[in-house]
Amino acid sequence: MDRKLRAPRFTRMSGEDRRAALVSAGLACMAQGGIQAFTVDRVCAEAGVSRGLITHHFGSMNGLLAAVYARMYDDSTRPAHAAAPGATRLSALLDAYFAPELFNRDTLNIWLALWGQISVNADLREEHRVQYPAYVRDVAAAIGAVAAQNGREVDAGVLATTLIALVDGLGLQHCIDPGSMPADSARAACRSLLEPHLGPF
Repeated sequence: MDRKLRAPRFTRMSGEDRRAALVSAGLACMAQGGIQAFTVDRVCAEAGVSRGLITHHFGSMNGLLAAVYARMYDDSTRPAHAAAPGATRLSALLDAYFAPELFNRDTLNIWLALWGQISVNADLREEHRVQYPAYVRDVAAAIGAVAAQNGREVDAGVLATTLIALVDGLGLQHCIDPGSMPADSARAACRSLLEPHLGPF
């Protein structure tokens, strides 16, 4: 008598792929239900893995949370890093900030959930201390390239920090009420901040 073969419950992956899958599962859970949904059971169910793999790959849920935070920064800056070095990188960065893949309620809800944990989670706070300064340096370098091209003198670090704060605030407003802060308006607000200092780009 023929018997139907059952699909294996778990898929064999490399360690790197498994880590990436767990991070993606953590992101999916947080998008669905915020930090309350970031539990061992829900993440493992989303990833289709046993509970022990989180400890094996990340040491703890806090370690996984830090990896989720790092992924969020990587996703935010990857399009700019893919752009040609120089003045075009700042435009690429603004386009990435407000592209549908990043400027949406699910992604912004993940950021809100993560930011809310930084003050109470030592692992996440430590990851923030790594990621945020590197992020500011990347944005400052993009700003500095435009300033150099246009013959402007600016404090690129201060302007980068201001831009990041503006982007975060625009994202918060979009998360609260998307209709009040569409992507085009958010992008225009950033250019209104930058162009008086840098000139057109």
